[in-house]
Amino acid sequence: MRYIDSFRDGDRVSDVYLCKSKSIALTKAGKEYANVILIDKTGQIDSKIWDLASGGIADFEANDYVAVTGQITSYNGALQFKIERARKASENEYQPSDYVPTSRYDIEDMFSQLMKYVESVNNTYMKQLLKMFFGDEEFAKRFKNVSAAKTVHHGFAGGLLEHSLSVTRLCDRICTNYDYLNRDLLITSAMLHDVGKVKELSDFPKNDYTDEGNFLGHIVMGYEMVMERIRKIDGFPHMLAMEIGHCILSHHGELEYGSPKKPAIAEAVALSMADNMDAKLETLREALEVKDTNDWLGYNRWLDSNIRRTTNEF
Repeated sequence: MRYIDSFRDGDRVSDVYLCKSKSIALTKAGKEYANVILIDKTGQIDSKIWDLASGGIADFEANDYVAVTGQITSYNGALQFKIERARKASENEYQPSDYVPTSRYDIEDMFSQLMKYVESVNNTYMKQLLKMFFGDEEFAKRFKNVSAAKTVHHGFAGGLLEHSLSVTRLCDRICTNYDYLNRDLLITSAMLHDVGKVKELSDFPKNDYTDEGNFLGHIVMGYEMVMERIRKIDGFPHMLAMEIGHCILSHHGELEYGSPKKPAIAEAVALSMADNMDAKLETLREALEVKDTNDWLGYNRWLDSNIRRTTNEF
């Protein structure tokens, strides 16, 4: 098949893609058109159906595999797919494995690296807590495959694992620079900070918020999951449990970003900064990857800035 990451301005494309979303909008002249996001395992592309009444446009909805024909164009520095023909694809026309966006890195290798951090924790209570999560085959399987977000950053299979490993690495390095930090506490909190996302987000290809995710969110669910397991560990120090719980509850840093508490201990401050750094730099990487240009890319609402690719001319 023709993968989305190979699209170039001016290409003619006729292939099957997964419809991530579909909505109807109006042009300035009041004519209806469709906004469609098509995806495969290499990425996604903004797509438009300008003539909904065309005989070549058949009914399809989000999460359908769609056979499309059309033209790739460039709009505001980003590629766009002008769909001329579309229909639901038959099951023999596609392989689902071609349509799940996946981490650039090997899943099992990343998980092995994460487990090395588990072994590096010296505190017996925290190591036991980590093993209750990552040594649980059912939890580990879900943790390896779910994304870290619906759209913003690491929105692909293996995204939660990739993000959690990256934040853990950052926290490990922060500890080498600020030797008064409790490394065991920070590493443990980094590995556990987003465990609630295994319940917050559904599997691919849907990759959407579950009812529980919409009602509670991953911070609250993650805190509950951690406290539930802590209660099963005999003699787990009460103060340590509160410190780990606080790091999880405050890891978004600010109340307006969804944290029930603001960081009150040094390890919570470090975790929130590492989490924010990894999320923003991955958001930037993904934006640069989608827009193939060396010019300014326009305003990015997640970064709250007009962004640009770094020049390599020097």
